[in-house]
Amino acid sequence: MRKVNDVILRTVVKGVVLIILTLGVYLFFSGHNAPGGGFIGGLVLGSAIVLLYITYDIETIQRKMPFDFKKVAALGVLLATGTAIGSLYFDVPFLSQTDGYFNIPFLGEKHLTTVTIFEAGVALTVIGTLVTIILSISEDD
Repeated sequence: MRKVNDVILRTVVKGVVLIILTLGVYLFFSGHNAPGGGFIGGLVLGSAIVLLYITYDIETIQRKMPFDFKKVAALGVLLATGTAIGSLYFDVPFLSQTDGYFNIPFLGEKHLTTVTIFEAGVALTVIGTLVTIILSISEDD
């Protein structure tokens, strides 16, 4: 089988993936104030990874990005579940959130919430599941 070297496609995909990743991060962080959050952010971020797998071969991407996406999904479930169980540890209702203003060096005072940790777990779960499904479909028998 002949290996195709499509320079234009690969060059365009590098720029498009950067745009998709930027959009995914924006959607993730805008989730508690506007539509978005962990699920849609995870879908967009996962789609960027799938686009890389489609454009390049699987071995090249796995060398550059050596993640086991099943473990990424498991980490996401543990993170999301951990925030839910953490609320019980502090004797507040299940899945309660808290927030506060914190002075972060070089960034100044920022508003942080525990829902962001939960949403990160959801995003990791979606990314891991999406990429695992796509890789499973693409496997040869």
